[in-house]
Amino acid sequence: MKDGFVTVAAATPKIRVADCRYNAEQIFTLMRQADQQGVKVIVFPELCLTGYTCGDLFLQDSLLRGAEEGLKTILEATRNLDMVAAIGLPVRDQWHNKLYNCAAVIHKGEILGLVPKTYVPNYGEFYEQRWFSPSGGVSGVDDDFQLCGQAVCMNSNGIFACDSMPNLVIGVEICEDLWAPEPPSISLARRGATVLLNLSASNETVGKAAYRRSLVTGQSARLVCGYVYANAGEGESTTDLVFTGHNLIAENGTLLAERRFATGLTVSEIDVDKLAAERRRMNTFTFPGGGPDVWRMSFDLKPATTRLTRHVSPTPFVPEDEESRSQRCSEILCVAALGLKQRMEHTGAKTAVVGLSGGLDSTLAVLITALAMQMLDRPAEDIIAVTMPCFGTTDRTKSNAVLLAERLGCTLRTVDISGSVRSHFKDIGHDMNDHSVTFENGQARERTQVLMDIANSTGGLVIGTGDLSELALGWCTYNGDHMSNYAVNAGIPKTLVRHLVSFISDDKEAEDPKLSTVLDDILDTPVSPELLPAVQGEIAQKTEDLVGPYELHDFFLYYTVRWGFGPGKILRLAERAFAGKYDREVILKWLKRFYGRFFSQQFKRSCLPDGPKVGSVALSPRGDWRMPSDASAALWMAELETL
Repeated sequence: MKDGFVTVAAATPKIRVADCRYNAEQIFTLMRQADQQGVKVIVFPELCLTGYTCGDLFLQDSLLRGAEEGLKTILEATRNLDMVAAIGLPVRDQWHNKLYNCAAVIHKGEILGLVPKTYVPNYGEFYEQRWFSPSGGVSGVDDDFQLCGQAVCMNSNGIFACDSMPNLVIGVEICEDLWAPEPPSISLARRGATVLLNLSASNETVGKAAYRRSLVTGQSARLVCGYVYANAGEGESTTDLVFTGHNLIAENGTLLAERRFATGLTVSEIDVDKLAAERRRMNTFTFPGGGPDVWRMSFDLKPATTRLTRHVSPTPFVPEDEESRSQRCSEILCVAALGLKQRMEHTGAKTAVVGLSGGLDSTLAVLITALAMQMLDRPAEDIIAVTMPCFGTTDRTKSNAVLLAERLGCTLRTVDISGSVRSHFKDIGHDMNDHSVTFENGQARERTQVLMDIANSTGGLVIGTGDLSELALGWCTYNGDHMSNYAVNAGIPKTLVRHLVSFISDDKEAEDPKLSTVLDDILDTPVSPELLPAVQGEIAQKTEDLVGPYELHDFFLYYTVRWGFGPGKILRLAERAFAGKYDREVILKWLKRFYGRFFSQQFKRSCLPDGPKVGSVALSPRGDWRMPSDASAALWMAELETL
């Protein structure tokens, strides 16, 4: 909880219809099991103290008294558990002679409040209005309502807020409420609820599980919330219906955990700090004006470090399953190519000029350019692929650049820039044996000059090759490879660049095996700017040896920019995501390097050329990322020193 995560559970007990004592025992037994797993918020199914399928027994005083006694037993048995629970039971309002289908929200022996069901269905297999009244008749302001010897407020518009964890605010709705056109969860979320609990008794029919899953995940996305859905299961009457205990936990559109055809606990962790941050970022997520005031009840939980069980992907930019990854790659290639197509049409450019090094980034750039030319119904010869060997160029990368251009049908030009660079170094008095940053950047700027001038002479545009990861780290030469007329890779992180090239290689394997072969060899080539002299013909300068593994930096970038997480939280997530590959010390080393470069290199991002945004993270100063070039990293570095 100290890190924004709260462990939640959807619980389906095995029940006996109308046996409230037995059901109470099953409920508090599951609560104790959940407590051992660190669960802080737990939700049980609708009417689980009695069973949902009691029928006309709901009108029997004995059953209603049994339900109250069952709840009282649970309160006594769990008063030492540091946990909030929502438990379903029928509650009678003796003042108005009404019966309500309720959730009792309890904590350490206290009933925090009762939430009645808003939408009571009476269609198909459901005929709840035979027994229950909808919540519309409840005023919600009378604290003299008595249950289990406690004065309790009943309110469908109530939220439950944690004092020690301000971003943990709980709202409750019951089964059909989620299916309605205007679920109560909408109002509850807009009034601050970050975790929505649903007590449900949704019977199983063919295809219903998929629809139920889409409802839960969709609502969690729409409301930027965690959604915990507990469904009735074994023990409910099967006279006409079957209940499968389909439990779901979702967070902002992502399904975290799911369980079906079983009783017991479904457990995961919801990041309420992440949800709160996203709501702050989205200025369309507003507090409602007018309407009923929300009723708020406070509770407190003891702060503790949450044990993470949820999956943390080491590649947040890259889907882990092959089908989704292929779909993502296809979509990104189309988006990037469409952006370039529009720019080529608008400017009337006769050619597209690409500096081809034989490395991954320039390979992806020329592949996207080739796709844009196809969309324009123009020949590949209009792509001028320029290889510019110099002091660090190896035969392998030069050969791959030539082969790639030939297989794509580009117009290939080779410009050896070594003579020009030597002349330039002589002009400025730079020693050729001094392999400092001047030695490297002089080559990068010469290459950019060549590309720009070829574009001028052919009426073309220079296509940028730098990717999102390089922009984050500032791993580019200012006014060198930093500059272009249109940067097609600007929104694509390095980890995704590799998969995009691999996707095209696989796609072209049958059609053009020679193209596929050269792409595979480029994928096997170490990432390098090749600005230092080769050693025995091999690449001497490996980028990841200098700045760190790109898979780590892409992970850091995603959680820094997309979610605004601090160093401590990112470190913890990285430890889980890369467990067994990188230890804490290695991750922390490169995390410090990331923050240092991310802040110091903003000046390069402040004057980026145009380029398409393709994912949820982008660093364009005109779009997603506005940051002063002279912002201090002191706060972030200070936190890093404490880790």
